[in-house]
Amino acid sequence: QVQLVESGGGLVQAGGSLRLSCAASGRTLSSTGLGWFRQAPGKEREFVAGIWWSGGRTYYADSMKGRFTISRDNAKNTVYLQMNGLKPEDTALYYCAASSVTYGGRVTEYDYWGQGTQVTVSS
Repeated sequence: QVQLVESGGGLVQAGGSLRLSCAASGRTLSSTGLGWFRQAPGKEREFVAGIWWSGGRTYYADSMKGRFTISRDNAKNTVYLQMNGLKPEDTALYYCAASSVTYGGRVTEYDYWGQGTQVTVSS
């Protein structure tokens, strides 16, 4: 079992930045992929970025490259999503998820999910 708690969302103006955090607990993360997803009202859940805990390899959705950065803090068991140059279309509920097999973009390969943190970008 892995418990995930997201934080750091909020209201920001277009062009601004936010850093989301996801605190993980419950088991060792050495063989775990952590991913960030987002879901806007009326849309499907969308992959943003992922990181393999051991070694820190990262993977991004093409549309997120350059503005978003995923990272981790081993000591804090926390994964971060730094978001820069935010746009109104980035408005969504952002979820953290954990997988034992991937750090890629398939929703069905993630076993554990947080409750999400809301990001709202005003124009």
